[in-house]
Amino acid sequence: MISLDAATVLLQWATGGLLFTWVTTRHREVGLGYGWLMRGTFIVIAAGALACGLAFDPVAVRDAASAGVIAAATVALIVSWVRRRAGVSGQQAEHDRRSARVAAMTGIERTAGDGGVAVDAEGQASVGPEFPPAFDLVAPVIGAVGLVAAGVDAGGSTWLSVARVLAGAAFLGAITDAMLLGHWYLVQPGLPRRLLNELVRATMIVWPIEVGLLLVRPGMIQVLNGSIDDGWDGVLGWFWLACAVATIVLLFVTRAALRERAYSAVMAATGLLYLAILTAFGTDLVARAVLA
Repeated sequence: MISLDAATVLLQWATGGLLFTWVTTRHREVGLGYGWLMRGTFIVIAAGALACGLAFDPVAVRDAASAGVIAAATVALIVSWVRRRAGVSGQQAEHDRRSARVAAMTGIERTAGDGGVAVDAEGQASVGPEFPPAFDLVAPVIGAVGLVAAGVDAGGSTWLSVARVLAGAAFLGAITDAMLLGHWYLVQPGLPRRLLNELVRATMIVWPIEVGLLLVRPGMIQVLNGSIDDGWDGVLGWFWLACAVATIVLLFVTRAALRERAYSAVMAATGLLYLAILTAFGTDLVARAVLA
C-alpha cells in the first residue's frame, strides 16, 4: 500500500528541503550563509539516501537521482561560494536603507558597502554577478524524478503512491526549512518576517494534501476503524492522528506568534517549529510504517 524505506524518506527530505531553499533564496534578501547551510545539510541527507539505497533496497532511477541531487546541490554551493563577493542585492539594499535612516536621525554617515558587498567609489558593486537562485531549482527537479520512480516501485495504486511520496517531500521540506530559517534570524536580525511566514504558510497549504492522501483508502481511516491492524491495538493510528492535529495547531500558533512586534516573537515561533517538525515527521513516517 505504501513503502517505508530509508533511501526514499531521505531523498524526500533532501528534495523538499532544497525546493524550499529556493523559495527563500529567490527573494535575494537572506544572506549567502543561509544558502550554504541549507545546501550543505541536504547534500549530506541526499548522500545518506544514496548510501541506504545502494546498501538495502536498490531502485536504479531513485538512486541515480540521489546522486544527481548531490551533484546539482554541490555545483550550486560552489557557484555561490565563488560569487560570494557580489553578496545579495536585496540584503545590501535593505542594509543601505537602514543606514540612511540611522544617518538621517543621528547625523552619523556610513560608507556604502558596509553590509558586506564590495563596492567602488560610487557605491556600485565592483565584482561580478551574484549567485542566481535558479541554480537551487535543479537539484529538487532531479530529486522529484527519483521520488516518482520510488513511488512506482512501491507498488499498489501508482498514482496514490507517487502522490504520497511527492506530498511528503514538500511537507517535510517546508517544515524543516521553516525551522532552520527561524534560527537564521539570529545571524541576520533585520531579515523580514514575511520570509518565515511564507514557509509557515506553505506548510499549512501542504498539510491538508499530505493528510488527505494518507487518509485515502487504503489509508489511515482503515487503521483508525480497525480494518487494518497496526500491530499495537490501534495505538499507532491514534498516535498518527495526534501528530497530524498537533502539527496544524502548532503552525497556527506559530503564525500568531509572528504577528507580535517584539523580536522575541521570532524566537518563540522557532521554538514552536521545533515541536512542529517532530509532529510532522510523526505524521508522515508513522503512516508509512503502519501501511507498509
